[in-house]
Amino acid sequence: MGLGNPGPEYAFNRHNVGFMAVERIAARALFPPFRSKFRGRWSEGFLDGEKVAILEPETYMNESGRSVAAAVRFFGLPLSELVVFHDELDLAPGKVRVKLGGGVAGHNGLRSIRDCLGSADFKRVRIGIGHPGQKEKVVAHVLSDFAKSERPWLERLLDAIAEAAPLLARGDDSGFMNKVTLATRETEERRGRPGAGGAG
Repeated sequence: MGLGNPGPEYAFNRHNVGFMAVERIAARALFPPFRSKFRGRWSEGFLDGEKVAILEPETYMNESGRSVAAAVRFFGLPLSELVVFHDELDLAPGKVRVKLGGGVAGHNGLRSIRDCLGSADFKRVRIGIGHPGQKEKVVAHVLSDFAKSERPWLERLLDAIAEAAPLLARGDDSGFMNKVTLATRETEERRGRPGAGGAG
């Protein structure tokens, strides 16, 4: 599942990078169009033979857990098979880490999921958006759009996440992280070579 806020006014917010990631996965794997289910947007498909469902809660970030818990309980899904894509202040922009369980680090979407499920023992894909440096600037930072100058690395990262997603579906977390890191690094290197598709 991806975390974000519904509505076009939030579509490019840093806080919505979780939505962006799962939408890119669904598009690359040719999932059917999203439909309304579990108080969110839902689609199902296959990633290299692994059946996967994608959910985007439409409850707003602070109530994400209501949507997630409805889906988890309906299917009797073990928490170990729930993967939450979300923005992460404590990672540099463009960095990705996979983590199982742990605290919620002040993230209201994660807090809501933990509270509604009664546990934080689910997997998270943490997508770095960087920290603005001062606590009082955090809300404005996460609810602001990615700058135009950030769009190139964001697009490369979303493509890399979508390409590596089958590894995540198979439970190969380290393979997923390595493939994302390698793909984004190779793209940067190509962009740095004269005549190789990017400015030097």
